[in-house]
Amino acid sequence: MPRNNQFLGIIAVIIAAVLWGTTGVSASFAPEVSPIAIGSMAMGVGGLLQTVIAIKSIHIYRFNLYKNWQYVLCGGLSVAIYPLAFYASMRMAGVTIGTVISIGSAPLLSAIIEAIMEKARFSIKWIIGASLGILGIALLSFAGQGHHTVNTEHTNITIGIGLALLAGLTYALYSWIARYLMMQHIQSKAAMGSIFGLGGLLLMPVLFLTGSAFLNSWNNAAVGVYMALIPMFLGYICFGFGLARIATSTAIIITLFEPIVAALLAVTIINENLSGLGWLGVILIFLCLVCVITPTRKKT
Repeated sequence: MPRNNQFLGIIAVIIAAVLWGTTGVSASFAPEVSPIAIGSMAMGVGGLLQTVIAIKSIHIYRFNLYKNWQYVLCGGLSVAIYPLAFYASMRMAGVTIGTVISIGSAPLLSAIIEAIMEKARFSIKWIIGASLGILGIALLSFAGQGHHTVNTEHTNITIGIGLALLAGLTYALYSWIARYLMMQHIQSKAAMGSIFGLGGLLLMPVLFLTGSAFLNSWNNAAVGVYMALIPMFLGYICFGFGLARIATSTAIIITLFEPIVAALLAVTIINENLSGLGWLGVILIFLCLVCVITPTRKKT
């Protein structure tokens, strides 16, 4: 892979992470909409839009997609499960625990998937970067623990942790599958459009059951439209562009930039405080990005 293509892939994934980092603050402007509705709206409608712009490409690569239908199906199921597991984990285990485990486990699970499926090995530099990033995520999330408390009388933390791990696994899995399809000579647009379109269809019943609050006000509707169009639709176009050029594990590590954006927006827009522990987490995530910004993965 030419170094210039890798650089463009890294930039595209960083843009995706920045866009995803706006979702938390955006959702705060529609407090009466449930997290499940937010997730199904964003990933569901955003996924269907991916299919709309990829119809021609999907038609061109339809035979290749059909030959890999098991991967397309698994990717679509992962796309549908991810937002439900992620938001449910935060509801059951609390925002802190749900976020730490969901986002923090994804790089490790992605590395395991690559090690099993591609016989990939990872350099010491990559391992150090991943460790710094995961530690930074933990510090950044726990720094906000004072703002998000868990009522243990009404919350099954064990199930919440399990759901968070499921969210991390499905995120890593659909990302790896998208890249796998691209490596089978399927255009990025067709690969992303097929798995996200299937995931979007599967999320529509959830949206119909939980999304009535979007119709209660123009403000709620605007938040829903923004979440679907910008972070999810545009963000995943950038993510797909990046996945075609860099390893899945590296892309997921780079997306750890997302909580930095979320934290900075929370501080500047909705006046949340970020403690010294949180700023240390930001620094560690930046160090993580420095470690993985250049190709480090080696194949056996």
